[in-house]
Amino acid sequence: MGEPLENVWALKVPEFSPEDNPHRLLDESSFATLFPKYREKYLKQCWPMVQKALSEHHIKAELDLVEGSMTVKTTRKTWDPYIIIKARDMIKLLSRSVPIEQAVRVLNDEIAADIIKISSFVRNKEKFVKRRQRLIGPNGCTLKSIELLTNCYVLVQGQTVSALGPYKGLQQVRRIVEDTMNNIHPIYNIKALMIKRELAKDPLLKNESWERFLPKFNKKNINKRKQPKHKTIKKPYTPFPPLQQESKIDQQLATGEYFLRDIQKRDKKRKQQEDRHEEVKKKREEHRNQIYIPPEEIEKKIETQKNYIDINEFKEKVQKEFRKKKSK
Repeated sequence: MGEPLENVWALKVPEFSPEDNPHRLLDESSFATLFPKYREKYLKQCWPMVQKALSEHHIKAELDLVEGSMTVKTTRKTWDPYIIIKARDMIKLLSRSVPIEQAVRVLNDEIAADIIKISSFVRNKEKFVKRRQRLIGPNGCTLKSIELLTNCYVLVQGQTVSALGPYKGLQQVRRIVEDTMNNIHPIYNIKALMIKRELAKDPLLKNESWERFLPKFNKKNINKRKQPKHKTIKKPYTPFPPLQQESKIDQQLATGEYFLRDIQKRDKKRKQQEDRHEEVKKKREEHRNQIYIPPEEIEKKIETQKNYIDINEFKEKVQKEFRKKKSK
């Protein structure tokens, strides 16, 4: 089907409330992540906002500037067992240069995060940089179009791509990123997403297969080393070896050329060349004379004109008329 998981994504998951877990968590869970030196200033400024957002879910956050790490821990009041995973994703996004306004969205149930490592796809550094830039596009227009079509926030930073949005959109982003790093231009996947969006609006095509509408792009860059130089046609198997080809001496003996003298051989060769030149000369002259040969339609017109206007007949008519006038 066109969208096999469409009905699954449409289902609304019931909210998890504090009444569902009255006994709270029995043990403390914690996650820590390191951040680079250039993020220290920004994290120091926005850390009160991070603590405020996490305290609403009863999660404790700590910032260690000496070690360069962020830590999140559960407390005795924490009632949601999955919120610590969300908090871990939040600090991971903050360490990957995602702004606090976007990273806080991970704490919502319908939003998730995905950090895609792109360093392992390409070994050559120049190719890696080119393909990463291809994902961003000129002035970031390719990245912006991916964000609009998938409803996700995407940030390309270093050797990773950080994505933030609904689960379905994250799958599409991961597919586009992996294809781009495998030397498939992102415009192909963008076109397919645009077609899918238009097809989803049609109620008749909603539950049908969309493969006939989606573009199929074949890989044109074929490795010449792997490709065979010429196609080999298999001949039928015979137990007997092929006949031995005649040598030049055997051919000369068969034609009698072997017994000719050197002068006779030269004369024969010269005569063959002259015959060849004459044939080429005749063909050249025929090609030149084709311009002067009139087409068939013109010949017919000339013939019809000759039938209607004959000089001898015209002279006889004029003489007869002259005689008649004289006799009168």
